Amino acid sequence: MPIRKSYAKVNIFLKIVGKRDNYHELASRFVRVYSLYDIIEFKKEKCTKFTLEGNFSCDIKRNTVYKAYELLKEYSSKVDEYFNNHKVIIEKNIPEFAGLGGGSSNAATFILMVNEECNLKMSKEDLCKIALKIGADVPFFIYEYNSANVSGIGEIVEKFEEEILDIELITPNIKCDTGEIFKKFRDEFYTEINQEKVFKLFKEKSKDFLSKSSISVANDLYKPAKIIYKDLKNYEKKQWFFSGTGSTFFKVK
Repeated sequence: MPIRKSYAKVNIFLKIVGKRDNYHELASRFVRVYSLYDIIEFKKEKCTKFTLEGNFSCDIKRNTVYKAYELLKEYSSKVDEYFNNHKVIIEKNIPEFAGLGGGSSNAATFILMVNEECNLKMSKEDLCKIALKIGADVPFFIYEYNSANVSGIGEIVEKFEEEILDIELITPNIKCDTGEIFKKFRDEFYTEINQEKVFKLFKEKSKDFLSKSSISVANDLYKPAKIIYKDLKNYEKKQWFFSGTGSTFFKVK
């Protein structure tokens, strides 16, 4: 009975470097959070259709795991055969709308599990092509790195060697809308970091970067998020930072 942990992530820094169509190109350091994870299980059971169980806020067809299934079944008939005899159960622990990548992590973990269980023999590079169709953060989770520099719209993931970080999290009960925050950023705060600064950032250890940075310097999206969601300022603390478009604050111990 295949069971796997689906880990959260935080963004040590998140800088905007440009635009591509309707997307923003970014330079970010993604770090896996080992203390927080969902659990995905493939349980043997006869099913007349793809069956996904869990405490989700969205309709099943909008769920990232369902989207991953729809894409994977196009690659091999083994996928539908397998899920005629297994259902998917997800124990949700990662908060939604929190900047922790829970949905992206679930999709990636599901893809990795299907690749193994159905013996698809697809490389991580090929899996990432599928992953990117689901969401910009999904490729990071496919590679399973502890820490990585992420660029482009999320499709360029480069392993970064550093110690595994012990990360503490606070997630307020504030559901941040990624689209709204990016729109506010575009309308009122748009700046681009140059490639020379990106090169320096990508070489710097996460702890060293955080030791000399403020929350707004680390994450270009914090100021627009704080304007839309004014209660975020109640959670600001020294040496705490903001992940993605929030609402999670984190500290490296």
